[in-house]
Amino acid sequence: MRIASLLPAATEIAAAVGLTDDLVAVTFECDHPAGIRDRVPVVVDTALPVGLTPGEIDAVVRDRVARGLPMYEMDADALGRLAPDLILTQDLCRVCALPAGTVADALAVIGSDAEVLSIDPHTVDEVLDAVAAVGRRGGAAAAAEAVVGDLRSRLAAVAAAVAGRTRARVLVLEWTDPPFLAGHWVPELVRRAGGEPVAGVEGGRSVTAAWDELRDAGADLVLVAPCGYDLDAAVEQAAVVRDRLPGVPIVAIDSAAYVVRAGPRLVDGVEALAWALHPGAVPAPPEGRVLRLG
Repeated sequence: MRIASLLPAATEIAAAVGLTDDLVAVTFECDHPAGIRDRVPVVVDTALPVGLTPGEIDAVVRDRVARGLPMYEMDADALGRLAPDLILTQDLCRVCALPAGTVADALAVIGSDAEVLSIDPHTVDEVLDAVAAVGRRGGAAAAAEAVVGDLRSRLAAVAAAVAGRTRARVLVLEWTDPPFLAGHWVPELVRRAGGEPVAGVEGGRSVTAAWDELRDAGADLVLVAPCGYDLDAAVEQAAVVRDRLPGVPIVAIDSAAYVVRAGPRLVDGVEALAWALHPGAVPAPPEGRVLRLG
């Protein structure tokens, strides 16, 4: 099986179920497992300028959406030469990754008959279903079943550890300029970690909000999880939150690793959030993933 992963979460899933050696193409964002971009050709790059502030990134994205321009550039010729049997992609968010429709158009141009599997979960259970689906399509069904079983066991352990504890009201921001409320599975991560998500739409899309509205949300804690970025970026964006929502404790998290990618490490995210919300209830996460800022 020759697999092209055009989605970082899919690359992580493939690795988790033992299909790393089957990968023939990845994207510029695929950074887990470590060194994957050094071993596998990169066929998708960003179309956005580098070095922009959060506000500038938002402005560029809005402009490109309004003009119907892509957020990503795919090297269709390279993909054709790599001749994948299976392509892993998504249709959940055109800003977050290359849409499946774009992939289908490119395959038509290069004359490829590769199977396309679109990974579009809205809940944690659907993420686990996606792990199983990649395993089945990639010929690793038994390994995927074992991975999913382990992930479910870990989720159950967190649920038991936080059961009966006071639930903080948690406001999750996946961007700060402008502020975006996290949707899809992110509020569920908070709930599974022993918190009470406020303002976001569980299973729905991320939406913008006004700072005045957020001040009235009654949050006990703000989780800063900038979409696609690591802990350093989260800490940087947390400074804006501290100014806008003074007095509210803040937790910054490596969102790219633990929050926004629909892969196995979402369970790491639940465990890390449980540690942040209920110190002592679960083991501490690895250093550099989560930071309590007050």
